[in-house]
Amino acid sequence: MKLYKKLLALGLCAAMTLGVVACGGSAEPAATETTETAEATTEAATETEAVGGSTLVHEGSEPRTIRIGTWYDHYYDSTHTDIHDDPSVADEELAQAHFDVVKEVEEKYNVKLEFVNLTWTGIQESINTSILAGQPDCDIYEVDLSFGIPAALNGYAINLKDILPAENDLFNEQMIFSQVNIGRDDGSVYLFQGNSAEMLLANTYMLAFNKQMLDEAGLEDPNALYERGEWTWDKWREYMLTLTQDTDGDGVTDIYGYGSRWDFLVYNLTMSNGTTIASSETENLSSPEVAECLDFIYNMYNVDKVAKPWNAEDFDSNMNSYVNGEVACWIDAAWISSSNNNAGLAFDVIWCPWPIGPSGNVDTNNFKNVSSGNAWMIPSGTENPELVYSAFADWQNWYHGDTDLRDGDLTWWEDCAVTEENYAVMEYMGARGEFDLWNALGLEWDWSAILTGDMTAAQFQETYKQNVQDALDGFYK
Repeated sequence: MKLYKKLLALGLCAAMTLGVVACGGSAEPAATETTETAEATTEAATETEAVGGSTLVHEGSEPRTIRIGTWYDHYYDSTHTDIHDDPSVADEELAQAHFDVVKEVEEKYNVKLEFVNLTWTGIQESINTSILAGQPDCDIYEVDLSFGIPAALNGYAINLKDILPAENDLFNEQMIFSQVNIGRDDGSVYLFQGNSAEMLLANTYMLAFNKQMLDEAGLEDPNALYERGEWTWDKWREYMLTLTQDTDGDGVTDIYGYGSRWDFLVYNLTMSNGTTIASSETENLSSPEVAECLDFIYNMYNVDKVAKPWNAEDFDSNMNSYVNGEVACWIDAAWISSSNNNAGLAFDVIWCPWPIGPSGNVDTNNFKNVSSGNAWMIPSGTENPELVYSAFADWQNWYHGDTDLRDGDLTWWEDCAVTEENYAVMEYMGARGEFDLWNALGLEWDWSAILTGDMTAAQFQETYKQNVQDALDGFYK
């Protein structure tokens, strides 16, 4: 693990995390302005004049209510009166810091923050109807990138480059919020995410092995191979062939070399082969590099038969087949590990980076699809969006620039990884992101056709390449 520890020492664990918030309700009457509030207002107004005269403080006696639409409950906002309004409070000191920043934002900008849980369906309906009508229900929306990216590409979100000064943190250090890549190279910024060490770790999917099975087969830890540049698709295939076993000699395979979900497999195989399916305005599904990925999957399931047959009746069983020792290798993540923490595994787990494909490169391959997850956007039609962003950024910066405080508790992630080596692999992979929209296009793919042998790689490419292009045309029109 020397490679990962060296990388961490170089600072690769700087990352992004999502801010936690919610929206709705009506504005309350303003309290009598205190001297402290007046001083904060004057200071903010001075800052505003320096960046072009836009109003960073809401004028008038009644505070403006900034509403943030989400699909689940977030804490804290101006409606909360105590840290225990959040029923899940564990660290009261940290909770108090999150709670106190709300009052600071209220006084500095003469605003109220109110977050409303619109539900998963409701938030999409709100975006599609109210923004199009020119009267957005909320000043900020939390979006899943599956619907946030098309919303941004179709003019539903404000380009932050048009409303914020060039010296804003978002365009420089990105300590508070970081930019989200939506596949444009024109410098525009429509979506943003909170920055923290947790986001580095989020949405990472490691290749995992049953350590006891590796040891019994006399196979070396794949991390050692990776560090020597020897962890390739060919080597992984050798491992899967060796680990696939008929333990009782009845002619039926009892342990498969691999088993997991097809979507995780597609994401990571394409990245490990240095390619994407839909990362620009032109589809890449039909490329030779993607064909190599599809061929590899086809062979795993239908030629070598080292992959546990796909269970179409129970989707999650494919992901969790490792728990009972049915597979020697699978795709793992912190949340998968956590969901099975009561399984009482009878073996140790090794996480490793994905092997290098025939068209991949150890120096340039990426390991994390950054076109999934959550982000924020300010909808088109929002009044004084610079004020909205600035107030929200101060709310997000509850740690007042102390990133050690922000990133101080990663216990959950450490517990999910179990070992320091696994944790280091997760950090290493999280630092190398790839943008690929293929699973956010809203297409109906029959990936099981490759898993069951009903389609070859070439047939799959021919069947779906135009669908991908049509969907991209819709995204980028």
